[in-house]
Amino acid sequence: MNTVRLNAPAKINLTLDVLGEENGYHLLDSLVCTVSLSDRIVAKKRKDGLISVTMHGMGSESIPPECNNAQRAGEKFVSAFGTCGAEIAVYKNIPVGAGLGGSSADAAGVLRAMAKLYGIEDGGALKPLADELGSDTGYLLQGGFARLRGRGEQVEPLGAAPTLFLLLLAPKEGVSTAECYKKCDAYPKSRPHTARALECLLAGNAEWAAKLFYNDLYPAAAELNPEVEEAFCALKGFSPWGTCMTGSGSGVFAVFETRELCEWAKSRYRGNCRAYVLKTEEPKAETHSLYSIE
Repeated sequence: MNTVRLNAPAKINLTLDVLGEENGYHLLDSLVCTVSLSDRIVAKKRKDGLISVTMHGMGSESIPPECNNAQRAGEKFVSAFGTCGAEIAVYKNIPVGAGLGGSSADAAGVLRAMAKLYGIEDGGALKPLADELGSDTGYLLQGGFARLRGRGEQVEPLGAAPTLFLLLLAPKEGVSTAECYKKCDAYPKSRPHTARALECLLAGNAEWAAKLFYNDLYPAAAELNPEVEEAFCALKGFSPWGTCMTGSGSGVFAVFETRELCEWAKSRYRGNCRAYVLKTEEPKAETHSLYSIE
């Protein structure tokens, strides 16, 4: 096998509870799921041990290699497994700075592509590398419906859940994750939502779960970027089951009963954000588990 092509899906935070701090990191409890929006990864073998990454789309061409998680992922893989390198192309469809985990998705996608390219079948060996690349990267190796805790590195896959239909609005300007977490400390925290939303989802009651979707980072993100609140209010105006922000913003989404209602709301949206009709998706079956649950 000399070339591997695969999709690297985005994720949505259905809930995000900020529970405190430990050793300078915020501790989270979050329900997440991958969605029907992906970057495309193409990896080709090289004869030397070098990694070369080219980015395409969404303004990603200007990302310096030393700041590019896809580049770092390839280099960590070669160092860990002693393989040759790869020419890697990343075709961006996931908006940058929208809280959809695009950078982490690319890093996870590169690790998966390199493993297929060089016949590394121990998927669990990729998880420590992924955790060094970002809090969502380990989760995005497999994706699907999961609960993330700690800094996001503690991944509990939750199996099947009701499919959710979403209208996502992505403001043109992103939100600085570091600034958002720093500013969120000044806001009072709500009662945690994750456990209650999870109970509703596992019981098959998607409507009640959607009413519980909440993100503790939203007030800080809305202060940093007024477009976040504008998008949030626009979505609520369509009377969805629930409305929430993903990650540290700037993307916000609404949950509707059907895809047709999402399309209806999109057709009537008149703001300046990029609009996407999405659904939650489970990963394809994996031969080798990426997580060990204690």
